[in-house]
Amino acid sequence: MSKISIVIPVYYNEDTLMALYQDMKEKILGHLGDYELVFVDDGSGDRSWEIMNEIHSMDSHVKLLHLSRNFGEHAALLAGLSVCTGDCAVTKQADLQEDSTLILEMYDSWKKGNNVVLAVRRSRDENRIKVFFANLYYLIVRKFVNKNMPEGGCDCYLIDRKVIEVLRLLDEKNSSLTLQVLWAGFKTDYVYFDRKDREVGKSRWTLAKKVKLAMDSMMSFSYMPIRAMMYIGMLFDAFAVIMLIDVLVEYFTKQVPLVGWSSLMCVILFSAGLILTMLGILGEYLWRTLDASRKRPPFIIEEEVECTDEVDEK
Repeated sequence: MSKISIVIPVYYNEDTLMALYQDMKEKILGHLGDYELVFVDDGSGDRSWEIMNEIHSMDSHVKLLHLSRNFGEHAALLAGLSVCTGDCAVTKQADLQEDSTLILEMYDSWKKGNNVVLAVRRSRDENRIKVFFANLYYLIVRKFVNKNMPEGGCDCYLIDRKVIEVLRLLDEKNSSLTLQVLWAGFKTDYVYFDRKDREVGKSRWTLAKKVKLAMDSMMSFSYMPIRAMMYIGMLFDAFAVIMLIDVLVEYFTKQVPLVGWSSLMCVILFSAGLILTMLGILGEYLWRTLDASRKRPPFIIEEEVECTDEVDEK
């Protein structure tokens, strides 16, 4: 009989954890057969860990991980995948914005032979500004990184044991786990859902984290930033040659004096800013290379609480 693991990263989710478990218990857990819930506390500073232990005492299929500090959702998911024992694993957000029954649809699709099942947002019940920038991000990803990224994007996905082992072998930092799953190229299916707005708790998905995700997505899976720097440099070289020819023609044919201190300073300042921006992009690549070369683990597990049925078996 197949076993499914549900990996749930937790970061300041004390307001939603118990409701999340009750929702899954009412809607899906009785239909999954053999299952495992893996809660990963990514360095929360609230009562999330205590509530996770309460859930553990209520269900023998619950496994808990407590990371030593906040490593980010990418690392928290990797930590959960590294200890899960299911034949397949599905990622689930703890903010109650995805209907739990979605997992049943993904599980059924996996049983039909799909190695990867992506939960694609059909619509988003969120403010227009947030939706606009989210759609812009996915548009850029489809255009420059991976054309297989769904138009609505996805946070939740199911992967089988083959894909889990590939992700463990990659051992990448400053990356996107979703794009790693797409990059692996296994047989993929899609299920669609309507994402609800967050009603309980406060989102910790800050602007800084969104910017970092966009940069990680571009620099880890695309050469576009480096190639764009080359194209911009060639464009400026061509523009400079054209301007030089125009100045020289006017000087020798119309005796126009070579003046224009203000315009010259504008060009110099703009060029200097462009050069510094390009150096910053190169610096980002160098930092990522250094971070990878140090071989530091992507996460550190401070405490692990096994499923009680596993403890009984031992």
